[in-house]
Amino acid sequence: MDEYGNDYITLIDEDGKEVELEHLDTVEYKGNTYYAFLPAEMSLEDSYELIIMKLDKEGGEDMLVTLDDEDELAEMFQIFSERLEESFEDDEEKEAEKEGY
Repeated sequence: MDEYGNDYITLIDEDGKEVELEHLDTVEYKGNTYYAFLPAEMSLEDSYELIIMKLDKEGGEDMLVTLDDEDELAEMFQIFSERLEESFEDDEEKEAEKEGY
């Protein structure tokens, strides 16, 4: 993860409301680009739900779209979960090294 924090984007949902998301990770898989996000406005009591979107071309323009295929969504959720867990463990190891453990 970036030392200075993750990137944030604002999307318009299907109801026309602005939603701010924190970008966590990007994966190239089977010829597609997938992005993992969390809602930017979360409290510690909130259980988080990973938001996974795919880069798609619509009318020659890049768009982020939700995954409608349940199998594709489950597969990408597994991939992102493993990658984020590894990243979290790596961050913990680096922190422990800094503290001299």
